[in-house]
Amino acid sequence: MNLRQLLLAVGEPLLNPGAGSLDVPVRGVAILDPDDELAACPDELVLVIGARGREAVRYVRVAARAGASAVAVKGKPDALRATAEDAGIALLTVRPDVRWDHLQTLVREVLDSAAVESDAEKGDLFSLAQTVAVLTGGSVSIEDAGNRVLAYSRSDDDIDELRRLSILGWEGPEQYLALLREWGVFGRLRAGEDVVLVEERPELGIRRRLAVGIRAGAQHLGAIWVQEGKQPFAGQAERALLGAARMAAVHLLRRRGSPLRSHDDLVTGLLEGKVSADLVAGQLGLDPTAPAIVLAVAPREIEHDQSEHELHRLEIGNVVSVHATSYRRGALVGTIGSRVYAVLPEVPQQQAEPALKALAEHVVEVLGRAGVRAQAGIGSPVPTLGEVVASRSEADRVLATMARTPGRDMATIADLRAEVFLGETLALLEANPDLRDPAVAVLLAHDEENGTELVPSLLAYLDALGDVRAAAAELHVHQNTLRHRIRRATAVSGLALEDPRERLACHLQLLLVCRR
Repeated sequence: MNLRQLLLAVGEPLLNPGAGSLDVPVRGVAILDPDDELAACPDELVLVIGARGREAVRYVRVAARAGASAVAVKGKPDALRATAEDAGIALLTVRPDVRWDHLQTLVREVLDSAAVESDAEKGDLFSLAQTVAVLTGGSVSIEDAGNRVLAYSRSDDDIDELRRLSILGWEGPEQYLALLREWGVFGRLRAGEDVVLVEERPELGIRRRLAVGIRAGAQHLGAIWVQEGKQPFAGQAERALLGAARMAAVHLLRRRGSPLRSHDDLVTGLLEGKVSADLVAGQLGLDPTAPAIVLAVAPREIEHDQSEHELHRLEIGNVVSVHATSYRRGALVGTIGSRVYAVLPEVPQQQAEPALKALAEHVVEVLGRAGVRAQAGIGSPVPTLGEVVASRSEADRVLATMARTPGRDMATIADLRAEVFLGETLALLEANPDLRDPAVAVLLAHDEENGTELVPSLLAYLDALGDVRAAAAELHVHQNTLRHRIRRATAVSGLALEDPRERLACHLQLLLVCRR
């Protein structure tokens, strides 16, 4: 994990960047007390306790010499920026009222969580909280059934006293919890999946909130809270919150050592055809005989910076998971390479295309607002869970086709079936040059040697199904000019355009040549 990712997880109001690069790795956390010697701590975040402001200058240098990648201090950073930059170490500032032991515990938990997560995971509760904050437009915290704060999103300064005290103390203040119980909020959160609105109470310093219970069957596992900021909640906030609660339930069950820990392996195995649909259905509580459809989402551009690539993949995974699970409780989400797949079970065939198009468009739009350019492809519905490999293959083909067609970010296989077919046929021709007609190569050579335009003219003519008027208009030439070029092309190459098979083979080869 690098420092930027750590700050995304911990963030305000606890830590703020002061100086240096945020892309340095962080592999551990250490405490530096002025009365102690600091052992070697390569790539660790060092918390400097007992010294503030200028008093901490010496300890910033000590941490840098010990190999630390970042150092955190209390007090104003102005006096330390130059020292940190000279020493080549990142500087973070800590609020005066933050307890060092709480901060150390939090950082260690985030780092440990990142270390044990497999590549297929879509992030921990902190990244889920951050994603929900983007989708709802508010400040998010996730709590367990005992009202202890497990994770929260980064926030701006527009937070109320309840949120500030909850984050600093890692649990809701008792006086506020008592009020929420008195208002019946907790009872409603435990009763079902409905999103609960808690109105603003200015006299108590409480901003407007949305909350939803986290449930596994009849068992209450916790709750997600969203505090409204300077702007009203986003239009899809309640739906996003419902999907996030279903995702959070999986995370919390994993923490308890539930068999759901292998969830991602099961989903990717199902998508690759390596795991039985009966096994997946049995472990995840699905009907293996129900119809399903696959939605695939991928970044339009692959980042060459590995950490940026991982952050984008994480962002896509979280956004797809939240929206897919809000659309279908039994949705399965898995990551293969840079693509994120959602298997949506029990989607009625007559509703599949319009509903999934709306879902995919919203996912792409949300990711775009977060700075991630993505594209979404949708396969055909398949009769059973065991046949999702076919739907995934179609979704992959749609993504590959859209990558060659700028300006389109979402499509179904039905939208692009002809383009998919053409693309794969041309790929076959490209991979097998022995299948091509030498006559087309003769035409290409003639154009290159003589500066003529026989190839584009013949392609336009074939695209127009032999309609000289339409092809000439497309080329912006006179019809007689085009007729002359077609006669010249057949004379030079020996092509027999009156033969429909030879005409088709020629057309495909010209498309291959002009696509390069």
